[in-house]
Amino acid sequence: MSRSILNGYTGSDPDRSELNPLFARPGEAHDLPKFRLPASEALPETAYQVVHDEAMLDGNARMNLATFVSTWMDDHAGRLYLEAADKNMIDKDEYPRTAEIEARCWTMLADLWHAPQPRRAIGTSTIGSSEACMLGGLALKRRWRNARRAAGKPADRPNLVMSSAVQVCWEKFCNYWDVEPRLVPISEDHKVLDGYRLEDYVDENTIGVVAIMGVTYTGMYEPVAKIAQALDAIQERTGLDVPIHVDAASGGMIAPFVQPDLEWDFRINRVASISTSGHKYGLVYPGIGWVVWREESALPEELIFEVSYLGGQMPTFALNFSRPGAQVLLQYYMFLRLGFDGYRRVQANSRDVARYLAGEIAQMGPFELWNDGSDIPVFAWRLRADHTDRWNLYDLSDRLRMKGWLVPAYPMPDNLADLTVQRIVVRNGLSRDLADALLEDMRAEVTYLDRLGGPLPHVEGRPAAFHH
Repeated sequence: MSRSILNGYTGSDPDRSELNPLFARPGEAHDLPKFRLPASEALPETAYQVVHDEAMLDGNARMNLATFVSTWMDDHAGRLYLEAADKNMIDKDEYPRTAEIEARCWTMLADLWHAPQPRRAIGTSTIGSSEACMLGGLALKRRWRNARRAAGKPADRPNLVMSSAVQVCWEKFCNYWDVEPRLVPISEDHKVLDGYRLEDYVDENTIGVVAIMGVTYTGMYEPVAKIAQALDAIQERTGLDVPIHVDAASGGMIAPFVQPDLEWDFRINRVASISTSGHKYGLVYPGIGWVVWREESALPEELIFEVSYLGGQMPTFALNFSRPGAQVLLQYYMFLRLGFDGYRRVQANSRDVARYLAGEIAQMGPFELWNDGSDIPVFAWRLRADHTDRWNLYDLSDRLRMKGWLVPAYPMPDNLADLTVQRIVVRNGLSRDLADALLEDMRAEVTYLDRLGGPLPHVEGRPAAFHH
């Protein structure tokens, strides 16, 4: 059966969607423009069918092992999502209970992350953890600027210290808000930012240090306590008091449950703020993020706006104004639905599957693990240098994609740019049975690639299929 019949329209003209007669309704045109508004209406059934069939060509989200984002929630969450789809989070005067629930959620997170007085902490929901990071960075910059001006010192050359493996949102923050990024390169000996030679990057213009709980490239934790100790030593020598923002996009909803004794959060006095993704291991559909400051004094007052909106006065300090309220309710639903023990069991299961997969992949022969999924349920591996010159990890990624699996291959950052790794993100929903199915396909594809009579041809300058 041709693709045109399956999709309900043909593709003869790339600028138009021609409706198959089986889907056209009486009185309707038989083609629709793709890049300008149609001249007239279509029946909802027809518009639905066209959009549905386009989206059908996307991959299976459950088999996407590249994304950190939640791809499954239960039926009750689905019902709640539909019921709350019309709520605008910014309209707190119209939806006061949703606003109250938002405050409950970030207060719960402040408690989970050991804020000294959770009810005196301050936070907000965001569209995702990237916005949460932007707000955390802005607070660092304003606190630094205010302190410099109060001391009569120049405040025109701020810098932010972070790992070269930082997620791109931090590079965007530095670009958008005129902050110099000081990237500490990772290496074979220092796979994450661990405080080593931190004094070479910190000076009087440093607004803060970013510590990552779950590096995007590999899933490894950066040791926040060691970074804080290095900053303590710097302060003893220089008097510089440099705060930490913890980018806990993933680890913020893993470590409290499966590594409860690990000190990375507000138990460390130097940690001023923490951000996380509710739509990652918070187990909520995209997009929802959270940022929490250990106390109100950590968030400069000038970043909080009192605005009049639809007849009410309300404080707001998110970058986005109108945004969905449904995901906030979904986060609260998940907190109530699972509780601490439920989250502990879900996250422990994901980590168990990650470690099982890592162990089996390590035993296949061609691969060497970079890490084993012991931090967040994410791990990466490289191809052994002496294994083959006939294929590489990009070839394996392509072969797995043919089976429906999205397992990305990509270069590591800066000093390790010549090193290519593959990575798997284990999320709730990747069962042990699915993991075994993936391993079976991996073994079959490795056998196929190893039997090649010569090197696979590679297109020069082939664009990368995956980006951080």
